[in-house]
Amino acid sequence: MSRLDFAATVYFIVTIGAAMVLRVMSLFPSMDVFNPDWIVLVLIYWSIALPERFGVFSAWSIGLLTDVLTGRLLGQYALIYALICYFSINEHRRLRQFPMVQQCLFVFLCLFASQSIIFGTESMQAGNRLSLAFWYPVLSGTLVWPLVFVVLRYIRVMARIV
Repeated sequence: MSRLDFAATVYFIVTIGAAMVLRVMSLFPSMDVFNPDWIVLVLIYWSIALPERFGVFSAWSIGLLTDVLTGRLLGQYALIYALICYFSINEHRRLRQFPMVQQCLFVFLCLFASQSIIFGTESMQAGNRLSLAFWYPVLSGTLVWPLVFVVLRYIRVMARIV
């Protein structure tokens, strides 16, 4: 493993770790309903930026860690993250060329699919009613995507990860 590959792996692990902290951290309890899925946003970025280094298996592994971290059904986030990472890698050449608004639309669709899968698996376990607040993380994640993109791109450029 070369020095640049090692640096890329370290930055990937650090950004995923920070996203996991943001996922479970509660600064304002009244705003928890708006907390986006930071992990999937970071995975989408790395899948678009470096698809040859971070792929579906990485997303699956991180999804299993997220399942344990959040106490959800084992494999739920692993499936979601693997699917989203697959679609991101599959479309990474187009997504790099898209303006930010179209990237936000892609992120919106990924987050919407993620929340739909979560609702479906929770509905199989017990009858659930779908409230409007269930979809707030989709909206907040879409709105915060430009910030995530800019911050992670800055980190990647400053670390000279190609």
